[in-house]
Amino acid sequence: MAKKISYSFEFFPPNTPEGIKNLKDTRQQLSAFKPEFYSVTFGAGGSTRDRTLETVLEIKQEGFNAVPHISGISSTKAEIKTLLNLYQQNNIKHLVALRGDVPQGALPSGEFKHANELVSFIRQETNDYFHIEVAAYPEYHPEAPSAQIDIQNFKNKVDAGANSAITQFFFNADAYFRFMDECLIADIDVPIIPGVMPIYNINQLARFASNCGAEIPRWLRIKLESYGDDLPSLRSYGVDVISELCETLIGWDVPSLHFYTLNQAGIISRIIQNIEST
Repeated sequence: MAKKISYSFEFFPPNTPEGIKNLKDTRQQLSAFKPEFYSVTFGAGGSTRDRTLETVLEIKQEGFNAVPHISGISSTKAEIKTLLNLYQQNNIKHLVALRGDVPQGALPSGEFKHANELVSFIRQETNDYFHIEVAAYPEYHPEAPSAQIDIQNFKNKVDAGANSAITQFFFNADAYFRFMDECLIADIDVPIIPGVMPIYNINQLARFASNCGAEIPRWLRIKLESYGDDLPSLRSYGVDVISELCETLIGWDVPSLHFYTLNQAGIISRIIQNIEST
């Protein structure tokens, strides 16, 4: 690989002793790639708030750059202010600020309807203390009325004070490149890091894609379905597909790559080894 690329990795907070140990092992394995940071998700409606904080502090104590997700959809300003104070007290200087998902069957109950409102509040409370990441959607947010409105919503987050963005996953590199062109036209000038989803099984992948508006190309879906219950072969094929996608992105000088790990390291390690050997 001619160009040196950097990586970051997303985890979800575990809720069992086995999960905690597994995530620690995963972090140690992925540390071989010298990540820029490990981020930790914030469950729907803030359902993992305490475990997110615990996981972030554990990562920080291990000497890694820990980046908590923070969600506004079901949070009050007082709750967000308390979290911001806790992160400042623990020398956490990097956040992923998201609107967040509403728990199934619930109604939004917080004081932030949109992510740009959360970004504005963080800036109001902490000035420039935090580096703020936001989400971007190369294939557009599933709730967006139009592509133009989705780009404007993204611009609103940047104008509110976001420093950079991480995209939702995608399998068509052209979607990312065209999104970057649209951002340029809209005068959006922040680093936009591609989010990369490894392929573990087709049912899980289809569910994730449906929830976030990502497209699984027909050729890829049919190929994955052809493996049936042969998960080792499916995952091996998936490693090749994602490695090629990453190599294409790197060839276009993306700022870095962000992997959605699902708290697993093996497949991602194989992908990174592939792209670093080319």
